[in-house]
Amino acid sequence: MSHNARNLEQFKNHDMTMMFMIHDALRRELERMARITARADEDPRHVLRTAVGWELFKKFLTIHHTAEDVTVWPVMQRALAGRPDELALLDAMEAEHAVIDPLLADIDAALADRDSGPERLGGLTDELYTKVNGHLDHEEGEALKLMDITMTKEEWALFAAQGRDRIGDDARRYLPWLLDGMPDDKLAAFVSAMPDALRVPYETEWRAAYEELDIWHSRSGSVAR
Repeated sequence: MSHNARNLEQFKNHDMTMMFMIHDALRRELERMARITARADEDPRHVLRTAVGWELFKKFLTIHHTAEDVTVWPVMQRALAGRPDELALLDAMEAEHAVIDPLLADIDAALADRDSGPERLGGLTDELYTKVNGHLDHEEGEALKLMDITMTKEEWALFAAQGRDRIGDDARRYLPWLLDGMPDDKLAAFVSAMPDALRVPYETEWRAAYEELDIWHSRSGSVAR
């Protein structure tokens, strides 16, 4: 099944739409970074170091994972006490999260290193691509089903609220970033269903401001959108 053709009806208790949307946005940015580091005609360190896209990716990935670390895994661990197979899956989720933050820091260090940074950057971004994609696939393949049957509606709402609170004023960038690249028909349907408090600023200000950021310097030819 493609990442864009999922059966959300398999989840009986919670709406997983936003979970899949953030996962797909992260995958999209990983693909863009892979194209940047594969180019031979421009130093990828310069692009990543100066592009808003790298900062947004790090910020929104960290927010998403922190919300899970704070409001999902501990709740599920308590609910699943005495069930070793399910607890092993949760341990795997946390372990996969734990390797990603150091990778982000290592990439930042390589971007700042004029000497050995260029040699290390390609391997580090390849590892980030593999680790994050692998984690997202694992979570979608197993953990989301367990979340759906384990967490209460109140606990799921707390997880969503945790993410919103951590995004805060960055909603002006987060929402257009999340929707970046969505097919026009799906985008129109999604935007029309948004509450006015989000839809109006998105349509009148946020989307245009985000596009003006040109987050991967596409207008200068650094990477295709």
